[in-house]
Amino acid sequence: MNNIEISQIATLPTQYGTFNIQAFKQDDKEHLAIFTDNLSDNPIVRVHSECLTGDALASNKCDCGEQLQYAQKLISKEGGMIIYHRQEGRNIGLLNKVNAYALQDTGLNTIEANHQLGFKADERTYEIVEFMLKYFGINRLQLLTNNPKKIESLGDIEITQRLPIKIEANPYNEDYLQVKKEQMGHLL
Repeated sequence: MNNIEISQIATLPTQYGTFNIQAFKQDDKEHLAIFTDNLSDNPIVRVHSECLTGDALASNKCDCGEQLQYAQKLISKEGGMIIYHRQEGRNIGLLNKVNAYALQDTGLNTIEANHQLGFKADERTYEIVEFMLKYFGINRLQLLTNNPKKIESLGDIEITQRLPIKIEANPYNEDYLQVKKEQMGHLL
């Protein structure tokens, strides 16, 4: 991959434990590796797609923030890495994500809303994730995900095990989670 800028490593103390953090800038996207000191040769890795509304604003429309918190708790205890993948709204951007939310408010589901805006159900790509893993010398891992597309997206990185993330549905995200399961193949 070309034109990747890589930051220094800094310490990131959180409510879940202390991590290291390093940024990877590719064009206009800045992705993060959040990792523990004790990376094994088969670490637990969460590829977490950016979700400002879920991660920072605690939206109940999705399960993203809860998935991130789950990953931080688990990886803090067990060791591993979270790749914070900066592709907001399945890579349609924040403005379009809010527009998709507005369409969902009228009764469309998440996929229908993306299609109405002219996007595929999921526009994300994962080349930078594979680059970041290889940068850290990670060639095999335990992937913390419910999304089969992420399992298939990591090129020649060996997935030794898929670790599920179980999040309880709420009245605001029940339909969203059902669509993820039935139409996007998520392993919920």
